Amino acid sequence: MRLKIYTDGASWGNPGPAAIGAVIKDEQQKYLVRISRYIGQSTNNQAEYQAVIAALKAAIKFKPTEVILYLDSELVARQLAGIYRVKSLSLLPLYTEAARLSKECANLSIVHVKRAKNTEADALATAALKKFSGR
Repeated sequence: MRLKIYTDGASWGNPGPAAIGAVIKDEQQKYLVRISRYIGQSTNNQAEYQAVIAALKAAIKFKPTEVILYLDSELVARQLAGIYRVKSLSLLPLYTEAARLSKECANLSIVHVKRAKNTEADALATAALKKFSGR
């Protein structure tokens, strides 16, 4: 089974109230999982990692043969791909967990996309923030 995962983290303030959004689809573009969750106070980069972690945990349950992970955070995408080092001590535990989960996914590809190509995950993260804040 080939899965496409779209993830996004959002924070109002840096740090501030934060939420995650993720969508997992199969080869036929059928929705398998939607995640929209408030995560408390967080920076935007921490929220981005938490979205990846939540989505990978959900994806692993399907025992996929291939996973394509789409995210609009260039920093997180490049850190997970090994292009950038993780310098922030606050991101290191999140990176470590995301990297561990990535190894559990066969044939994982990481693709950095523009925000316009990640609208569903972005909308889910924003909806969780709005629900929490009452906006």
